[in-house]
Amino acid sequence: MSLYKIHPIVVGTKFFDKSFMTYQFGYGQKYTIPIYSWYIEGAGHKILVDTGELSPARSEAREEAIGGRIYPSLEDGLARWNTSPQEIDIVINTHLHNDHCENDDKCVNARIYVHEKEIQTIFDPHPLDYRYMEDFISGVQENGQIVTTDKDIEVVPGITMFHTPVHTEGGMSVMIDTKDGKAIITGFCCIMENFNPPPPARGMGLEVIPSGTVVNPYTAYDIMLKVRDMADILIPMHEPKFASVDTIG
Repeated sequence: MSLYKIHPIVVGTKFFDKSFMTYQFGYGQKYTIPIYSWYIEGAGHKILVDTGELSPARSEAREEAIGGRIYPSLEDGLARWNTSPQEIDIVINTHLHNDHCENDDKCVNARIYVHEKEIQTIFDPHPLDYRYMEDFISGVQENGQIVTTDKDIEVVPGITMFHTPVHTEGGMSVMIDTKDGKAIITGFCCIMENFNPPPPARGMGLEVIPSGTVVNPYTAYDIMLKVRDMADILIPMHEPKFASVDTIG
């Protein structure tokens, strides 16, 4: 059985209204989220789930807000683990909003996995979804690095990407076998509070809170329950507590 370690690398942050994360909750609350690239190592592979921002904004206030270090670049973050973008053999893009793929083209030797709907959308986005920027993937597409899928697939033994169209139509979550069980990095933007709602939401009978920006909130709710119940280790992709964690699993 192939087992992996997951290393959270913060390569960006966003500061905005909390309701961007928690649908119909948190209006008016200012909140800072980390933007991660997740370095996965094990079974002879060096894998990234998302690649983060190209030029992260950094400040003491932002680092204090997330409780961890913001790396100046993906290269600096990977150097912490004695590797580099050129050594990455697989990139899994959960989706293609710019803050999740801005460093894809640094991974020149990687196969880059993504749902085919994300490729379609990045070249023809709806006007409401301004976070798709084709420049960040045009180079790797020209190089023939992109592998598209329209179904759930085991990328390598012990790592499966599966369709979770919560935040985007082609969103893919990633399930990873670790020594501590199955870890799932959500393919949709959320924090732990989405899966552990505060008392007012619980009082309304909500078991989860959908992401603040969703394709369909009803479908999102059901998918999130499924993801929650599948995971031994749940990793909401923008949860701040992982900014201070070296290794998961």
